[in-house]
Amino acid sequence: MAEIVDIDDPDDPRLDDFRDLNSSDRRPDLPEGKGLVIAEGVLVAQRMLASRFEPISFLGVERRRGELEADLVATDAPFYRTSAEVMAAVVGFHLNRGVLAAAQRPPALDLFDVIDGARTVAVLEGVNDHENIGSIFRNAAGLGADAVLFGDRTADPLYRRAVRVSMGHVLRIPFARVPEWPRGLELLRKEGFQTIALTPDPKAPLLAEAMTAKRVALLLGAEGPGLAEHTMRSCDVRARIPMAPGTDSLNVATAAAMAFYERVRIAE
Repeated sequence: MAEIVDIDDPDDPRLDDFRDLNSSDRRPDLPEGKGLVIAEGVLVAQRMLASRFEPISFLGVERRRGELEADLVATDAPFYRTSAEVMAAVVGFHLNRGVLAAAQRPPALDLFDVIDGARTVAVLEGVNDHENIGSIFRNAAGLGADAVLFGDRTADPLYRRAVRVSMGHVLRIPFARVPEWPRGLELLRKEGFQTIALTPDPKAPLLAEAMTAKRVALLLGAEGPGLAEHTMRSCDVRARIPMAPGTDSLNVATAAAMAFYERVRIAE
């Protein structure tokens, strides 16, 4: 059961794991710094508690502690109870969600463990917007994708904003990096995955027609440049999502959601 500790001094060093969350160079979730994983809000804290990311401490107001009371039975991490004003002074802004949880980063998952038994995975290249990454994880959870894989130039999926936008699903959907990008795509192919590069090219076949295998890896690139040409050449097929005339692309998280949905629709 979490120990409840009342703190009214924003300078208390026990709160350092939550300090300066809006700082570009001091925030505690920087991988090169403390490298903590920060969960915001009751729902995301609950998902952290149910994940491999074991909380080391909580910070919140009494109302949110009460909402988490049944969940806190399963952890020994202290809950630092304070006021909204003290929280704002610690984190650097007013936090409407009223509770934070901090966890250490566990060891990275092995690629083959992540794809073991998976049927549908997303593979990201050059996606460096944290909100897009968070949305992709949320879409993956909602539409039954099994994992998210990372190629070159992808942003940290455990940055606070990505965790928040994902509604905590980045803590439960497994992810791993593909080594030796893009040659590492051959590892997926050897495991029976059909690698499909998403492109707006009107000459490419529709995604629904291109997906022919039981195991599918859907490759998505950053908005604007999309997937690199050499990456697309490394895939089995290029495919497009149908769009209305006069449009040239979709937001990458939207494209991922539509690809996941198409996969579910075909499977049914």
